[in-house]
Amino acid sequence: MTEDPLERIEREERERKEKKGPRTLVTILAIIALILAGVLGYLLYQRNALVKDLESEKAELAQQMVALQEDFNTLNTDYENINHQLDTSREQVALLIEKLSKTEATNRAKIRQYEKELGTLRAIMKGYIVQIDSLNTLNKKLTADAAEARREAAESRRANEQLTAQVENLSSQVNAGKILKARAISLVGYMGNDKPGDRHSRVRYMVANLSLVENSLADKGPVRVYVRVKDPEGLLLINNESTEFMVNGEVMQATASREVDYEGNEVDLSIYINDTGAFVKGVYSLEVYTEKGLLGHAECMLR
Repeated sequence: MTEDPLERIEREERERKEKKGPRTLVTILAIIALILAGVLGYLLYQRNALVKDLESEKAELAQQMVALQEDFNTLNTDYENINHQLDTSREQVALLIEKLSKTEATNRAKIRQYEKELGTLRAIMKGYIVQIDSLNTLNKKLTADAAEARREAAESRRANEQLTAQVENLSSQVNAGKILKARAISLVGYMGNDKPGDRHSRVRYMVANLSLVENSLADKGPVRVYVRVKDPEGLLLINNESTEFMVNGEVMQATASREVDYEGNEVDLSIYINDTGAFVKGVYSLEVYTEKGLLGHAECMLR
C-alpha cells in the first residue's frame, strides 16, 4: 500500500524531532557541567589565594614578634625594678610567639587578637625606653649636681679663707680680744624619730650646732646668732621664723636665729631648721653670723 506523501513528510519530521531531542539535552547538560567545573575551579583558585595571603600575613606577624623580642633582649638597665618588668614582658612576647605558631592562618579572629596583643607590647616597650632614658638623664644630672656642689663647697671654703684673712687683718687694727668667735659648727639632719640621719627622703628637719668660745674680754649680754642654710642648688631655706639682720652694713636674710645670754663663758647652742619643705639629695651649706660678722660655716651631705 502506497503511503500518502503528506503522511510520509509528517512521519519523517516527527522522527527527526524525536532523534534531535536527546542530543539537545545531552548538549545542554554538558554545557552546564562545563560551567559548574569552571565555577568550582575559580572558587578553588580564590580559596587557595586567600589561604596564601593569610599565611603571608601570619609569617609577617611572626617576624614582627621576633623583632620585638630582640628589641626587648637589647634593653639593659641598672634599675632592678625595671629589669623585673622587662623579664615579665619578655615572657609575654615568647608566649605570644608560641601561641601564634600553634594557630592556623585561617583562624582570623585569633590572628587579629595576637596583632592587638603585639601592639600593646610595643607600647609597653616604648614606655620602658622613655623611662630608662629619663632615669639615665636624671642620673647624669645628679652626677653633675654633685660635682657642682663640690665645686661650690670648694669655692665656699676659699671664700671663707679669704674672709678669715680679712678678719685677721682687721683684728690687728682693733681690739682682737673683743671679737666673739665660735667653734664646733655643724649641720645635722634628723629623721622623724628625732635621730640623726643623712637619707634625704627620711630627713624631717636639720639642726645647726655651735659653741660660742669663752672670751672674758668680749662684750657681755644678749647675743643673737643667725644661721643661713642653703640647699644643693644654692637657694636659701626659708620658714616662718626667717628674719632679716644687718652685718657689716649689708642686710641679709637668715633661715633661723636664736638669742643667748653671753657672759664670757663658753655657750653651746642649737638652732632648729624646720618647716622649710622637703629635703633633696646633695650638699647643704651652713653660715653662722652675729650682727658683728661671720662666725663660721659647715656642710651637710644628704644621700
